[in-house]
Amino acid sequence: MTSFQRGNAPRTQPAPPRRLGRLGPRTWTAVVLVGFAGQLAWTVENMYLNVFVYDTLSTDPTVIATMVALSAVAATLATLIAGAWSDRTGRRRVLIAGGYVAWGISTAAFGFVGAAGTDTGAGAAQAGPPAAATVAIGGVVAIILLDCLMSAIGSSANDAAFMAWVTDSTTPANRGRVDGALAVMPLLGMLVVFGALDGLTRAGDWRLFFGIVGIATTITGVLSWFLVRDRGIAAPSSDRLLAATVHGLRPSVIRRQPVLYLTLAIWAVVGISSQVFLPYVIIYLERTLRIESYALLLGVVLILASGLSVLAGRLMDRIGKLPTLSIAVPVFAAGLVGMAFVHEFLPVTIAATVMMTGMMTSIAAVSALSRDATPIGRAGGVQGLRMLLAVMVPMVIGPFIGAAVIAGNPQHYVDLGQTLPVPGPGIFLAAAVVLVLVIPFAWLRARAVRGAAGETEAPA
Repeated sequence: MTSFQRGNAPRTQPAPPRRLGRLGPRTWTAVVLVGFAGQLAWTVENMYLNVFVYDTLSTDPTVIATMVALSAVAATLATLIAGAWSDRTGRRRVLIAGGYVAWGISTAAFGFVGAAGTDTGAGAAQAGPPAAATVAIGGVVAIILLDCLMSAIGSSANDAAFMAWVTDSTTPANRGRVDGALAVMPLLGMLVVFGALDGLTRAGDWRLFFGIVGIATTITGVLSWFLVRDRGIAAPSSDRLLAATVHGLRPSVIRRQPVLYLTLAIWAVVGISSQVFLPYVIIYLERTLRIESYALLLGVVLILASGLSVLAGRLMDRIGKLPTLSIAVPVFAAGLVGMAFVHEFLPVTIAATVMMTGMMTSIAAVSALSRDATPIGRAGGVQGLRMLLAVMVPMVIGPFIGAAVIAGNPQHYVDLGQTLPVPGPGIFLAAAVVLVLVIPFAWLRARAVRGAAGETEAPA
């Protein structure tokens, strides 16, 4: 019986047969390459797909929020099932390699579905508003369905299999560095997309844009087959797939593992705060602040925030994960508040750098804490829980908070005689308010840690 099934403190993943605190070059190569390619694909899905819908199909922020929410639900269900399967079989490599290949193909397909919908929509517009509206709705539905499919594939490969493999391959002594590096990957993904591919979106060449990212993801899937090795972590029980899938959702399991679930709750708060503004940030910079060189601004921010986040990851292994989290969350909040009051290139760059550094360091710290609390043989199942609490819940709640704030924003712009809404600075203040909820969850988690330590020290 594992500690996931008992009332004592959770046992961490056993160290692989390597020197404590050190990872081999092959493992580091897999972490960096597979982690980066996954975040490159997620950048397209999380940010540019929203821009594509806004520019070509619908300016209604509720449409974007709905697409984000439905794709999050699909991703979570897929991760719960795929994570449980990989735990039972111990086969993470096949999910990573095969999943990345399929992920790349589905990403490239956006260019064909979107291009077809856009072309048809232009022809329908000449036929009259009713036809144009019908085609626009059809295009939105098609993109949402493909987004759900792509999210399910990507989450199975990246969140269920790859992230569980990272847990299998690391120890508490090196997780600060590894999770610090992984936390930077979304920033690097954004940087590459903004720096190398943003011109394609400005020119309306969406097919080539999606195709390049899709091909890169598929190639990574092929390479990962030769880089990733299953760690041979034994399955904790002989549960059937359905029982293993829902294991972590049982109330009895939640009561026995309060540290893990409260850690994930903190992650959920950070995630909700992030999703209040992230889906709309490019639109905010371009349409509200009217910063023409927003790609350059984001590039500078991402380079600075990436470097600072890597340093924070190394610091985390020295001072501890909780102290790092207690610093990172206030830094994140300060950056959010700053973003609400700055409008020019340089002040926005400074505020955004503080905001993104705080956000990514917070995620790195809480990610490492959740790995430390992962019971042996349940890494895939815990990744399913992470998707539920740290991804799906934030992506369902956060964008709708942002959409509600945007709906009350008096700012707008006129395009072809239509008055269209734009995001206002209130989305950053709303995100900062959400972060206040970290305080009660952190307090409850501290109590749970003390309680678990007391049980461990008590005589048998």
